[in-house]
Amino acid sequence: MNKIILSIPIFIILIISIFLFIFLLQEKNPTKPPSALLNEELPKFSLVSLFDKTVTLSSLDVVNQITLINFFASWCAPCKVEHPLFFKIKKKYLNLFILGIDMQDTNKDAIEFLTTDGNPYDYVGVDEQGLVGVEFGVIGLPETFVVNKDGKIIYKYLGPLTDKIIEDEIEPLLQ
Repeated sequence: MNKIILSIPIFIILIISIFLFIFLLQEKNPTKPPSALLNEELPKFSLVSLFDKTVTLSSLDVVNQITLINFFASWCAPCKVEHPLFFKIKKKYLNLFILGIDMQDTNKDAIEFLTTDGNPYDYVGVDEQGLVGVEFGVIGLPETFVVNKDGKIIYKYLGPLTDKIIEDEIEPLLQ
């Protein structure tokens, strides 16, 4: 009976080790969480412009062109880190439509941020309640998507972009 009791902790450690080993082999990347929208149609949305409340943009307006969608906020420190990279992308890919979606932010703060740091976006929509973000499955800011000409989401990245991520992962999708 003592042998059985003594072998239980060893058995439990062995089981935990096996599950840990399997998890490590799967090479999970926290910046690439699974997305139900990957290779799916762009969710239907309509966004009022941050700069002109009479102008709206809908999901239908971004079809037939490659679009980069970036969810950001003025209060988001990682968003500010990646912000200058969008100017580089815009300069290199003149036909790329870059949609900025200001999420759960005040219009005043967002306008101040884009006025001070510059506005690389072709259109900036307002998502005050985060409802468009919910449709996209946004779980944190910043989050970036690439949509192909057919209106399908072909790429998603959670976290601030870097030059390497843009060069290795996004630029091949823009060719």
